[in-house]
Amino acid sequence: MAAQSTLKNMLLCLTLVCLVCAALLGGVYAMTYKPIQKTNENILKASIGAVLPDGGSISDQKTTSLDGKAYTYYEQLSGGAVQAYAVKSATTGFGGTLELMVGVLPDGTVYNTKVLSHSETPGLGAKCQTDRKFLDQFQGLGPDKSVKLRKDGGDLDAITASTITSRAYTLAVSNAVELVKSLKKEN
Repeated sequence: MAAQSTLKNMLLCLTLVCLVCAALLGGVYAMTYKPIQKTNENILKASIGAVLPDGGSISDQKTTSLDGKAYTYYEQLSGGAVQAYAVKSATTGFGGTLELMVGVLPDGTVYNTKVLSHSETPGLGAKCQTDRKFLDQFQGLGPDKSVKLRKDGGDLDAITASTITSRAYTLAVSNAVELVKSLKKEN
């Protein structure tokens, strides 16, 4: 005998389906949570290592704020002195948040940069991860240089057809440099 199609039967069936789906989703989340966390930690460690000079030990995560915005950073220590900083800096690009890890030496020189995440347009703004000509101009960028695009009176070239992304990238780097300068003033 087939079940009668009543409001009560439909609600009971829908509730049962939702409970089974929620239990399955919860189970998958519980099984994948630790591996995902471990992978994210490894990506973060690799990013920090990519933007800092070789040697020294890395401090635990530290937080501070500059101009009302919170930043996370790590210190590279050698012989008890800070050798460099790895600063996580985020700004808004064309497609959304652009998050970088920026290695900055204590004198304000940019050692290296690495994109952690972005949602920029593929083939245009997404080149902020792969365009060597654009990325290489940040390596070794001294405190005497302006961390702005040439279009804005600075010393850096933009990615072709990606001015907004280029401005966001340079702003993220500039914010990291300013953060390190403020940290040096505190010490």
